[in-house]
Amino acid sequence: MNFIQTVSIWDILDILIVAYLIYRIITVVRKTSSASVIKGIILLLAVMWLSSLLNLNVINYLLGQTMKLGVLVLIVLFQPELRRFLEQMGSSNFRMVFARKVKIGYMEACISNTVAACMEMSRKRMGALIVFEREIALVDHIKTGTKLDAILTAELLKSIFFPKAPLHDGAVIVRDGRISAAACMLPMSSNINISRDLGMRHRSGIGMSEVSDAVVVIVSEETGSISVAIDGMLKRHLAHETFEKLLRNELLAEESRPDTRTKLRNRFKVKK
Repeated sequence: MNFIQTVSIWDILDILIVAYLIYRIITVVRKTSSASVIKGIILLLAVMWLSSLLNLNVINYLLGQTMKLGVLVLIVLFQPELRRFLEQMGSSNFRMVFARKVKIGYMEACISNTVAACMEMSRKRMGALIVFEREIALVDHIKTGTKLDAILTAELLKSIFFPKAPLHDGAVIVRDGRISAAACMLPMSSNINISRDLGMRHRSGIGMSEVSDAVVVIVSEETGSISVAIDGMLKRHLAHETFEKLLRNELLAEESRPDTRTKLRNRFKVKK
């Protein structure tokens, strides 16, 4: 009882903040290849504890010296994850919340048009790379392409990615349901575990999803298969229904329930 009486509201707030930070770190790490590195670090700490317990002085000394450089090693190993975590912390969440409430109808139409265009490009074996910006702003990547600021339609997407079109080589970046820029350069993934049968378009899509929270759609020029990259993970060979459902789950706000979506479809005409 004496201990409980000494706990203040600030102590509770302190614990909640630390718990939230740990949760965010685990969420970011577990979706990447760094999860195996975390397991290795935990195993190393366990060995260090056992060596101390069993009086294995040499091993304990070597591990102790290694741990002195642990912070620097962690910064080097988890540089992409740390950058992404800091970008999420510093992103303008309030702007994105209000933007989604205002433009959710445009996003509904945007998804439908994207699905229609990707299915057509998949059938014709036209390669495509489409990036949907979310909370982390992609200003630097938009600057590498040609700014359009155009309403996303299926016809426009197919025109951009037509093999002989001047803007087909690169990625389209979508912000708030509009095409912000085309022919944008994306960072390549450095993940050595990526399948060798994936080309540059897929590696760029995965790389973009590793350094941001964007949803990246890839249409293969060789096979026509549709894939989606999220948080460094690639979901391949998506069927029409699965592809559309995945985009809706990732891009639409919680307010977009089935009954709301029906009203929005009637309000915003989708061009096919």
